[in-house]
Formats: sequence, structure tokens, C-alpha cells
Amino acid sequence: MFAVVDIETTGGSPRKEKITEIAVYIHDGLKIVDEFSSLVNPECNIPYFITGLTGITNEMVSDAPKFFEIAREIVQITEGHIFVAHNVNFDYSFVRQEFKNLGFEFNRKTLDTVKFARQVIPGLPSYSLGRLCKQLNISLTNRHRAAGDALATVKLLEELLSRDKKKIASKILKPGYPQGINPNISKKLLNKLPEEHGVYYLWDEQGELIYIGKSINIRSRIFQHLYNNSTHRAMEMREKVADITWELTGNELTALLLESDEIKKHKPIYNRKLRRSVFVLGLFSKLDKEGYIILSLESTNNGDQAITTFTSKREGKEILHKWVAEFKLCQKFAGLYDHAGACFQHGIGECNGACCGAESPEVYNARVQQLLNKFEYAYHNFFMILQGRTKDEISVIWIKNGQFQGMGYAPAEHQQNTDLLQDAIKSYPDNRDVHALIKMYLRKNDVRILQI
Repeated sequence: MFAVVDIETTGGSPRKEKITEIAVYIHDGLKIVDEFSSLVNPECNIPYFITGLTGITNEMVSDAPKFFEIAREIVQITEGHIFVAHNVNFDYSFVRQEFKNLGFEFNRKTLDTVKFARQVIPGLPSYSLGRLCKQLNISLTNRHRAAGDALATVKLLEELLSRDKKKIASKILKPGYPQGINPNISKKLLNKLPEEHGVYYLWDEQGELIYIGKSINIRSRIFQHLYNNSTHRAMEMREKVADITWELTGNELTALLLESDEIKKHKPIYNRKLRRSVFVLGLFSKLDKEGYIILSLESTNNGDQAITTFTSKREGKEILHKWVAEFKLCQKFAGLYDHAGACFQHGIGECNGACCGAESPEVYNARVQQLLNKFEYAYHNFFMILQGRTKDEISVIWIKNGQFQGMGYAPAEHQQNTDLLQDAIKSYPDNRDVHALIKMYLRKNDVRILQI
């Protein structure tokens, strides 16, 4: 599968400039099967000459989502696919940098339609997208906009695949046996790797578990490990892997919960070396001496239970700013304004004055509580019903009295029978990471809830 991508940016340097628009078309080699496109708020000024080229203005992106707000969708839609673009290094480097800014590594195998075209159709005077489309009678509309250029690249890819007599693309679609890995890993084992949701386990020659991970496509993720030459530790782990096992989960949330529990239980050495905590920052609250609820962003390593969690400081501040505006809270009382006296927003009428005593704790705290209520479960006792490992099976997660009881699988035909669902549950420990994962998933996904 191909993920054909095009972006528009504020300039040419991934480290200095930002994405203003992105479009992704998922192509199975014959047709488009999925797509995603969005303007992106770059959080900086778009230069005049860039607006002249793309037509994208500062006003157009002012209300657009910031990159962190669409990052999850980009990960999901491109997972396990070949990242395709015309001059792919440009698009790929920008996307990778945006993820790096959020504290994540974004890795995909790439295909450059410029290089692909040079191999399939040699001798052309120019391989720019515009010239190639003209040469091959490919419609190119909405030029220098992400969706228009990405769609033209899709048509170019289709044309190149149809002319690919030497099967150049097949080496990318079906990568060869990785070099430099442990000889105990056979091609037969690699061929068995499933392209499904689940948790995978990497073992060394002594039978020691050295790494646990999860993916929506186990095969793709493991091949990323086996081809990974990016760091010394990544290559060291790759060379030690002598066996691979896995457990299918049927959906992402069950995989996340199982991975979290298994890592805590087994503490594999390379999870400690290579992984960072997914949720590094939490939102916390306390009462000050005047009785106001004070919010703050703190490390999740302090042992306290966070109201909600974030993957980076930048994400936490961005989202907290949004919530402060939505509920008309005081930036000073949310840790976003660090000066004596009333906050700046009070001076311009956007804060009701809790920070200078102009608004009572009771009135102010009522709005804070409205925000905090967003992070409570809608029900005290309920089952979450998700896709199981087969079409006839469901995955079940049980919350009782606000506490995580565990998860399991049951026949889909029993999804209304609470007694049978309870019997299907395997007990797992309740901890703050579990609730952070569940609440994050509920915020971002439509999940069937069966209230008890």
C-alpha cells in the first residue's frame, strides 16, 4: 500500500519552517482507498512570497488545527504503508521534523516518484511534477496546494506502475530479507508476521525478553526494527533479536493496555534503553490559600494522579491554552502567566479577575470544575466494546466504580449479556497509565459503551 503525500510549508528548511497544509491519499496499487487532507496552523507567519505561490494566507490557517492535533491521524493513515511523494526527501523530512518536535520518531519506507520516473521513463528533459504531468497527459489542477499536487502524484504513480516492466517498485513493496540480523531469525518466521493490531515480543539467543512493543501492523513495525540503522542502540538490539512472538489484540486500545502492563511486568532491557514515557506531562490541580483551584502542568513522574496527560510540554501548553479560553479561566491560575498582579488577559477583558480578587473562588471554581468534569468517565460502571481478533469476536474492557478491572474477549453475539462479559474479563492491575490510555482513546474515538 502507498501513502501518497504532499505538503505546503512556510519555507524550505524543515528545522526552521512549518507545514501549512498536508494531503494523504492511500493507494493500493490500483485505486485510492482512503484519504486525509487539512490546512495546518503553523503557529508562525506565512511569508508573502509563499502566499503568492500557494494561495494560503495567515487568515486561512488561523483556525486550522495545529500539527499535534492531526498527528495521530497521520500516524494511523500512513501506518505500514510506503511514503510516496514527488521529491520525497522534502515532504518526508518536514513530516518527520514535525513529529520530532512532539517528541516522537516517525519512520516510514519511502518512494520518490522523481527517481522512480527517471528509472521507468529515462531521458526526459525535466522530471518536475508539472513537466511530467504535461508529458504524460496527467491532469494537474489546484497547483501548489497539497490535495491538488498529491492527487497528481497519485496519477503519476499509477502511470509509472503500469510502465514498470523491471518491477522496480516490487523491491519496495516487498522488501528483501534484512541484512545483518541474527541468523536465528528465519524467512519463514518473518513471513508469518501478521499485519494486524497486537503486541510483539523480541527475544535474544538466551531466551531473554529484550523488547516489547505494540503496533496496528505488527509485520510493518518489526521490519522497521530490523532495518533500523538510525542509532547504535537500535542496531545493537536488532543484532540481538533471535526470536519474535506476538499476541493479536484486534484493536489499538487493547494493544496499548496490554503493552503497558507487559512492560511493567517484564521490564525488558531495551524498553528501558530506547523508550521514553508516552505521557511525560500531566495536568494537576490544587487549592490555594484563598480557595481558588490552581491548575499546573507537571511531570507525571511525581507519583500523583494526573487529571489528564500529554505527550510533550508543547502539547500540554497548547491544549491548556485552548481550555483556558474555552472555559474563560485565568492564565495565571493555570500556570500560563508568570507575573505579579493581575494577568494580562484581565486587562483586555478575557479574564474575569480571579487573579486579582475581582471574581470569587466559588464562581471561578465552578468553571474550572466544568473543565475537570471533561476527564471523568461518563459512567461509574461500564464495559467498553471494541473489535475483537476476528469478525465474530469483541474485545471488552471493564470499568467498575471508576476503576479498571481488566479486559478480555467474548463472542460478538454476547455483547449485550453483562454476566457473560464479566466472565470473559481477565484481571489486570489498575494504575494511572491505564486510565490515561483509556481516557485519551475515549476522547479521540467513538467507542460503544455498555452501561451497567
